[in-house]
Amino acid sequence: MKAKIIGSSDAIKDVLDLVSKVAGNDVTVLITGESGTGKEMVAETILQQSPRKVKPFLKMNCAAIPSELLESQMFGHERGAFTGAVSRQEGCFERADGGSLFLDEIGDMSMMTQTKLLRVLQEQEFERIGGNNTIKVDVRILAATNKNLLEEIKRGRFREDLYYRLNVVEIHIPPLRERMEDVAEIVEAFVAEFALKYNKPDLKVSRQALQTLLNYAWPGNVRELRNVIERAVVLSKSSAIESEDFPEKIRQPSAAGSENLEEDRIYTLAEMERMYVRKVLEYAGGNKLKAARLLNIDPKTLRTKLG
Repeated sequence: MKAKIIGSSDAIKDVLDLVSKVAGNDVTVLITGESGTGKEMVAETILQQSPRKVKPFLKMNCAAIPSELLESQMFGHERGAFTGAVSRQEGCFERADGGSLFLDEIGDMSMMTQTKLLRVLQEQEFERIGGNNTIKVDVRILAATNKNLLEEIKRGRFREDLYYRLNVVEIHIPPLRERMEDVAEIVEAFVAEFALKYNKPDLKVSRQALQTLLNYAWPGNVRELRNVIERAVVLSKSSAIESEDFPEKIRQPSAAGSENLEEDRIYTLAEMERMYVRKVLEYAGGNKLKAARLLNIDPKTLRTKLG
């Protein structure tokens, strides 16, 4: 099943426009956004429109692999290179030769591995761990992170030269709370998917249930919404999903859905203003024109204040 980015908001249209522009070129792309926004799906969409779509496409989550093993997984190793290396192993770069490699959560990569990755990006070559033979590869890199890499650079945790190598083109995916007008369309797609999976044909979402979903801020973004819809489809006992099919935190957004303020932090006026604007947007059901009217500002100003 092909990945599909769902939504018709201006923000998603901008993402899709960038995807279409970069897909046909071998440019390196950095995909940014909060956890759960769909960064991997954007990478898969780029691949589907790329001339390399018939070539190998490998994925690696840099945060899920211990740092001492990540380098071996990426570049491979020779037999006897370290304890437990009983045979030669090819890494992701070799196996993806001619195709594409998606490096997820690249902000969690160690500085040593970052240095080796930089060389591959610059020269398209590397050596396996414990090996002397230089291996040439042709791999397109798509990288993703939920971290602010510029802040990581300031803190000495990410190489600045690697950042600029990765960030030839950046595609930023806004959080779901900033594009609430997409929620109904996303919900419809998820309900159709899970109704088929759990043999509940013709299952719908009631108007009240949809409003409940629009009143929630979705800190876990599209991934959280997907989980909530799957749960609701399973628990639903009628032809329509109702609000009671959702977890309590979804039904009571005043506590769970609002942004959590840290008691020991002093927020700037700009941050407080942005949080207030987001709450008004939630109140307006994700309708930016309505929210702008409530705030008595221009819609363009609203988009600016949302950040």
